[in-house]
Amino acid sequence: MAPKSLSPLALRLMKGMIALELVAVFGMYGLFQKMNYSPDFRNTVNRRFPSILELYYKSNEMAGIHGIRESDHEAWSAKQE
Repeated sequence: MAPKSLSPLALRLMKGMIALELVAVFGMYGLFQKMNYSPDFRNTVNRRFPSILELYYKSNEMAGIHGIRESDHEAWSAKQE
């Protein structure tokens, strides 16, 4: 017995979910890359969304990349003086 095919609505919903997931993955990758290379952007993220910046710092520390948080705080305090 052949498997039953999906209805057109279910197929459209499934394609929409896959497209949405791809957009989310590439968007997060772009955000990570921008935060990785721009201390000024990290400062902006720190002011608007501090929890996202904390997640960025923790993910880098778990990957063995240390010192980004400290260098950012030094640079930001130097700008304020």
